[in-house]
Parts: sequence; C-alpha cells; structure tokens
Amino acid sequence: MTQTSTPNTALTTSRRQFLVSSAAVGSGLALGLSFAPNAMAQAAYTTLTPNEINIWVVVKPDDTVVIRIARSEMGQGTRTGLAQLVAEELDCDWSKVTTEMPTPGQSLARKRAWGDMSTGGSRGIRTSHDYVRRGGAAARLMLMQAAANRWNVPVAEVMAKEGVITHAISGRTLSYGKVADDAAKLTAPDPAKITLKKPSQWRIAGKSMRRLDTADKVDGRKTFSIDLQLPGMLNAAVMQSPVFGGKLVSFDDRKIAKMRGVKGVVKINDSTLAVVADTFWHAKTALAELPVVWDDGVNANASSATIDAMLREGLTANGDFWQRKEGDAPAAISQAVKKVEATYTSPFLAHATMEPMNCTVRITGNRAEAWVPTQSAEASLAALAEATGFPLEQCDVYKMDLGGGLGRRGGQQEYVDQAAQVAKKFPGTPIKLVWSREEDMTHDFYRPVSMAKMSAGIDDKGNMTAFHLRVSGQSLNALLAPMAIKNNKDVRQLQGFWAEPGDAQLGYSFPNLLTEYVMRNTHVPVGPWRGVNTNQNGIYMECFLEECARAAGKDSLEFRRALMANHPKHLGVLNAAAEAGDWGKPLPPGVFRGIAQFMGYASYSAAVAEVSVSPKGEVKIHRMVFALNSGHVVNPAQVRAQIEGSVVMGLSGVFLGENTVEKGRMKERNFDTYPLMRLKETPKVETVLVPTGDFWGGVGEPTICVVGPAVLNAIYAATGKPQRDLPLRKHGLTLV
Repeated sequence: MTQTSTPNTALTTSRRQFLVSSAAVGSGLALGLSFAPNAMAQAAYTTLTPNEINIWVVVKPDDTVVIRIARSEMGQGTRTGLAQLVAEELDCDWSKVTTEMPTPGQSLARKRAWGDMSTGGSRGIRTSHDYVRRGGAAARLMLMQAAANRWNVPVAEVMAKEGVITHAISGRTLSYGKVADDAAKLTAPDPAKITLKKPSQWRIAGKSMRRLDTADKVDGRKTFSIDLQLPGMLNAAVMQSPVFGGKLVSFDDRKIAKMRGVKGVVKINDSTLAVVADTFWHAKTALAELPVVWDDGVNANASSATIDAMLREGLTANGDFWQRKEGDAPAAISQAVKKVEATYTSPFLAHATMEPMNCTVRITGNRAEAWVPTQSAEASLAALAEATGFPLEQCDVYKMDLGGGLGRRGGQQEYVDQAAQVAKKFPGTPIKLVWSREEDMTHDFYRPVSMAKMSAGIDDKGNMTAFHLRVSGQSLNALLAPMAIKNNKDVRQLQGFWAEPGDAQLGYSFPNLLTEYVMRNTHVPVGPWRGVNTNQNGIYMECFLEECARAAGKDSLEFRRALMANHPKHLGVLNAAAEAGDWGKPLPPGVFRGIAQFMGYASYSAAVAEVSVSPKGEVKIHRMVFALNSGHVVNPAQVRAQIEGSVVMGLSGVFLGENTVEKGRMKERNFDTYPLMRLKETPKVETVLVPTGDFWGGVGEPTICVVGPAVLNAIYAATGKPQRDLPLRKHGLTLV
C-alpha cells in the first residue's frame, strides 16, 4: 500500500470515521488510513520532552537514549527490533538504550506524527523499517551538526560512533548527551535525502541483541494490564449473552446487593452486563449468583452439525465463485489419466491468550483515559471516544504490554467499550474490567471455520496437469471490513493462493488452475488468528499436493520442484529446508519425514518434520527444520523464537484445538476442554535463515502455515493414510 502524508486528517475526522479506519488497520488490514510515512515529517511540532531530537529519539544529558516505539509489544520482540533499527542509524551505544511508547492521544495532537500504531499482519517492522531508520539517521546528523557548530568546524570533519562524536583532526570528542539540547534546536534534514546504511554495515541491527523487555518479565516486575492497580480502583466482571445474537431480558440485582464488596450491576448493552465490586473475585462471585434471564434468539438451534451442513452445501453450490481461472481445470481433470480428490476441514479456534481480555478506564470531568493491552492503540482510542461521547482530543490510551495478542486485540475493541460504559456510572473512579477465562473462551473472535474440496489431474508421466480448489467457509471481511469484498468475492480468504507476487503468492504453476471461494457465514464472530487464512490454506494446499505426489508415484520434494520453476524464492526456501532437514537421507526405523512450503505476509517458508506413530496412535514429533526468507533479518534470535512459537501454536491447532457449537453457544469453556500443546510434546526445532536482502517480509505469522502440513505429511508417510479432518485427537492420534 502506498502511504501518503495528510497531517490534518486525524484532527478533522469524526469519532465514527476514526473508529472504522483504525479498527480496519488493527485487524490486519490497511484501508484508507493516511499517515506520515517518513520519520521527520512532524519534527517541527511541539516536543514532548526537553531532550527530544525528533519524534523517535530522545537523548538525555547522561547519554541515555530513549527510542520511541509506536507498535505494540506482545512477546514477539517488535520493541527490541525497532529499537535496533533506530539505534543502528543513530549510531549510539546500545547499552544505554531504553524505550518508551507514545500514546495515540499524543500522536493525534501532533497530527498523527507516529503514523500507524497498530501491530498485526506481521507488519510491525516490515512496514515501518524505512521511516524509523530515517528517524535515527536524522537524529545522528543533527547531533553531528550540533557538535560541529560548537567546535566551529565543517560537519564533514566529524564522525559519530557508539554515542560519541569525534573531530579526528583536533582529537576532540563530545558525547551525544552533551550536544542533545543544541541538536534539538536545529532544522531537521530532508529525510528523502538521507542515505541509509547497507545491511552489510550494520553492527546493531541484524544481530541477536538481547531483548529490552525480558528482565522484568523474568523477575516479576512487569506490570501487565491485568495487574494494574490505581488509587480507589473498582473491579468489574462481565457476562455476555451465551448465544451470539441473544438479548438480555432481565436480571435481579437485589439478590446480590448485600454480597461482600458489591457496588452495583451495570447493564452495558442489550447483550452484556457487569457486576462492580471492590475486588475482581468479589465481582466474579457475585456475577455467578446474579439471576439473569436471556433470550437466545434465532441462533439458539445452531450447532456444529448445522454449520458443517452449510459448509458442505457450499462445496457443491452453483454460482460465480472463481478467483483464479487459468485454462480449463475441470475439463483437464475429467480427461486426466488419474484423478485425485479430497476434502479437508478446519474448525473454529480460539486465541486463548494467557491474559484474558481486560481494560481499565477512568473518566474525570470531560476527559477519559484507558489502560489497555491492545494491538491497535488508535482503535482503542476510537472505541473509548465512541463509548464516552467525548472528542478524540479529550481521550487517551496508555498502551500496556500484552499477555498475548495473536490477532485478538486488534480491530475488535469491545472490552474497551465495556469498561468505558461501566466507568460512566462511576465518574472519577478507575474501573478495571476483566473477563473470566470462561468468558474469554466463549466470546472470542474465532479463527474462521472452513472446508476445502480439491481435485487434480495427473498424466501418464506423473505430472500434475490441473488443480481445482473450492473453499467454503466464513469470511473475516464480512464482519471486519465488508468494503473489501468486491462483487461478492472475498480474495482475503484464499490468502496464499494469489497470483500476485509480494505477499501471499501461490508457489506453484499449473497448466490449468481454478480457485474458488464460497462465502458461508455463521452467527459465530470471527477474526484474525495467527497466520489468518494462510494457516488453513497452507494445510489444504500442501497436504493435498502430498496426496497427488503419492498418486503420481513421485518423491514429495521432486514433485513440488517440478511445479516451481517460475517461483525461485519459494523454491529457494524449499531447497534450504530439504537440505538442512536431511531430505532423502536414511532415518531410524519407524521415523518418517514430511515436507511443506507456503508463502504469507511477504515471506517465504518451508519445513521438514520427522515423526513416528505408534500402533496406539501416539505421535512423536522428533524434529522440525524450518527455512525462512523474510528478505531482511533484524534480530536472528527473535526470528528463531517466533518460529518456535509458531510450532507450539500451529501444532496445538492441528492436534488439539477445536471450538464447537451446541445450542447456539460455544461449548469449550476453559483449558480442560480446549488443551494446548505441552512442553514435553514440543519437538526439537532448527531454523535456517536465508534472507535475500531485496525485500522486507514478516516474521511472526509466516511459518505457522507450514508447521501443520509438514507434520501431517510425515504422519501420512508413517501411516499411509492422509489426515483431512482436524483436530487429530478426534481420530485417535495423540501427541507424546
């Protein structure tokens, strides 16, 4: 997306417009939200601190460097990575670097100086690397100019390194802190004319620097939003209609009025209420005792069975559903020597973040403040303003580090609205609203449910002559961004099957190809879940291709290679994973390999898995080897950590995860029925990073799309049976 600077947009937009646009960005989209893309565009506006060189860099007299980070930190390492990029161009002493997060209110006051503050779609670094680096470089040039002015020498005679400016001719030196005040008064250089360092010149970026946010998490000092304590604070526990679309009929607050600590019951909206008390436990206990009558509405009879039937109908429905049509795939398949057909299914999946949804709001006079773990601070600000009715300029959001995000805390900001609605009833009093685990599990915005019917034709030489894909499933955009659906076609749902290069291109070329998406929406709300649509689509494509390779009697790797001549980057990571994963080399008895490759979030991923399956269906994943080409690598250790995290989340979904519907409501309520992968079940993970240096791709989400299919293909090799219906625990396969 081309981003242009329109500095006055945020100040003239309505709360509703701001809410819609910021929510779209926060949910992994980028629709019509303009912001300043270069680091120095807003340098002339009022400073926030006396030591500010520009909006990205503050240098204190003691040489401490404060780097401002506009994106959210939820464990993925974006804070450290962005700080490395700024510090690299600033050429400061990394040991003296710390960070702070500007608020969306501060950004709004400076005409959205920090631009996009959302963190999703693996965009935290890949879409902001250029302007934050220019911010660091501009600050360095201003510091150098300030030193040159003090010495009355040409700036060309000075150099900066590790926070010290040197005039080599005279031998004089000045630290950044000694000239920061003077530098802040200078006119900023034109960012477009700044030459950035080449990656080969990096000494901070590109290195596995220790994260800036680890120590206080390890020793317990970290205050997450759920830990927040403010003077006079009250706590709220929330209850929502158990059936999506249901309505609140009545409640009898007299029954709990005298319970310990209870301050009252607040009807938030037609489907939500909260109990307010002095502690969360008292609020939660009273809420459980509150008599409530619900009208379940028209969705009361919905079930997993009715949803399954609706999706299966979509697999055979007549209509104009195609997205890619090259040649005549149905005709070629019908005439093929061999025909392969299969239907795969993926269930709803909850995000199950360790920190459940929560938000603290304080309304004082005509000002509203919120403390919230959010992936989109501007969406939170918009939700706060919308709920209170205050102008955006009279609201602000203090972004807390997230105890897990995974797409749940982006565009969906209902917990902010709920906290604000309760706080309106208690003016001047901070209200911390926290969802119970059960509320969080049963009122998520789930990964969409879907099915994929695929067919292929294979000729007498074992070559794949045609591929036909039809996905029937729920649309994210139908709920989150309906304006992105054109002519009833939602291209987002076939992410990873696109023809266009750059983000989620299919890595195979078929003589005949037909891809179709049939929209079948349920009453269950859905949202981005790590990897969004690539994590299902990667399984569909790569597992079905494995079936085709076996039907053709060919090696899995060679079968794929034959289809990838036009996709060198896809092929590059596949080859790298195959080599590092010892493809073709002997394995111990009973151990089998599987392989997969796919693209998402502008990065290319591949994986090899080594698996054994016992006669009892016990699956042991011994080893997984990944190759990733994200173009550039800012912190190799963080990249490897993200891949390891995707293994745990991806395999949890493949083996264990499923949210089912019964009588219109979600059946799984806690981790006893929605288990996650355990440490003892986690395989050894090896990573090969193969950046080509010619683009910037994502890291947090790309590799999850190859985790599942690599393991599923290894299980297929071990058992001779493809696994098409998830999760595997339904079919007697368990992790050990």
